[in-house]
Amino acid sequence: MNGQNKVSGVVLAGGLARRMQQQDKGLILFDNRPLVSYALAALAPLTDTLVISANRNQELYRGFGYPVISDASANFDGPLAGILAALQTAPAGILLTAPCDSPFVRTEHLQKLLRALHGSSADIAVAFDGERLHPVFAAIQTHLRDDLKDYLLRGERRLQTWFRQHPLMEVDFSATPEIFANINTPVELQALQSRG
Repeated sequence: MNGQNKVSGVVLAGGLARRMQQQDKGLILFDNRPLVSYALAALAPLTDTLVISANRNQELYRGFGYPVISDASANFDGPLAGILAALQTAPAGILLTAPCDSPFVRTEHLQKLLRALHGSSADIAVAFDGERLHPVFAAIQTHLRDDLKDYLLRGERRLQTWFRQHPLMEVDFSATPEIFANINTPVELQALQSRG
């Protein structure tokens, strides 16, 4: 398999989690497991290299057995900054991304993104639930790293705006929109625990 067909993965765990009382979301327990462990388990079978993007508690994240990378700046610039850091270290031709706070996404869902990208001329394949995009679930050609760096240097931060500047494939998950349920507040954590 050549480098173009290999896949790097990143779990995005670099946010401030303001609505979660600034707890580090990836380390919060869901069904007695840290949230980040669900994303790692979903990504690991599909990736040749896998990293965690985290801007605090790096030592705790290293305990999961994967390299930990941080944003270039200490400004908590959002998911695009974590994606850029991953693109800049990814040795493979494709970067597969997932957030640390969506415990219901599984390997087969992420595999669907990869299949869609391989079967198209798109630069990015992104999850679409029938109503809206879920841009932190994406497969991205790593040659876009310099373009993304320039975008962030211009002060831009919107993930979907950057995606739409490139050939984009929206991958249909309208049959299973519930897999994208994510945890932003203690109330959502409670509600999803009881659902799980």
